[in-house]
Amino acid sequence: MTPPPGWYRDPSAPHQERWWDGTAWTEHRRAPEPVGYGPAVGPAVGAPGPGPGTGTGGRGKAVALTAAAAVLVAAIVTGVFVLGEDDGGSPRTRTPPVIETATGPAPVSDPPSPSPTASEPSADDPSLVEDQLNGITFPLPDGWVPPKYVAEDDVMMTTDGTYDCPADGGVCRHGLVVSRTVTANAESSPKALARQDIEDAADDAYDRDLVGNKPFGGIVSHEEVASGPVAVAGRAGYYVRWRVRTAEGPGGHVQSMVFPSTVGTESPILVRYVFDAGEDGPPLADMGRITKGIRPIGDADTGGGVGSGIGPTD
Repeated sequence: MTPPPGWYRDPSAPHQERWWDGTAWTEHRRAPEPVGYGPAVGPAVGAPGPGPGTGTGGRGKAVALTAAAAVLVAAIVTGVFVLGEDDGGSPRTRTPPVIETATGPAPVSDPPSPSPTASEPSADDPSLVEDQLNGITFPLPDGWVPPKYVAEDDVMMTTDGTYDCPADGGVCRHGLVVSRTVTANAESSPKALARQDIEDAADDAYDRDLVGNKPFGGIVSHEEVASGPVAVAGRAGYYVRWRVRTAEGPGGHVQSMVFPSTVGTESPILVRYVFDAGEDGPPLADMGRITKGIRPIGDADTGGGVGSGIGPTD
């Protein structure tokens, strides 16, 4: 189920909000109301803004408790939207999206666009997390948790716990998974989009953060260690993985994966994986486990994985 029309964080420009018409992003944008953020948290994952080729920064930031409280109050006040009755006469409801939406008239200016937001796993299945805007769910392997106190709205999950970054004294996480809609990019080939994004993904994760700090002392070198077609949620996609070495710390593995959405206008979805290297980082096998477990919301049977051939990808 996709969110209702409204203003959401722009995946291509997270400092703005963009109008979602219930099916696809429009070109209407606006500046969001300011939100307070606390100290930096997370090994920078930098979800690509409007699409590959752009990023929003590295390590996840801890969201101020006041912002969390405001979201909670908004959710309580808003409740659920009654969408009508189904054929059996029973009311159908939809939970409001996590991101606050505007209640005024339709957009008339040129503001920013929304990014997919992760939701807490449902009580029915605590092992899943939903990306409502892109209409998919992610499995939560052992050692992974839904995002908490992370500034980026498009972070789907993180490894449990934090550690002091080796260079700038900030707080990092050993692993992050980000999901975002690709917009503001005329390219539609998953292969081309993944290859366009991988350098930004590496820079956002291990080079500089949003305020210009270098939590790992910067990237020293990188090499492509894997790439190829991949089936995701029953769709043909493509992935590129780099091994990144940093001035301080063990560096890590960064992967950009792109596949068509199963909802709306079928805009490409970009999923970034950021895994610290070394014994403290998550096992690389988790990239495959997560990829194979991605499903369209409400469809538990449609999976995929590297090597699952379901057609051409470019």
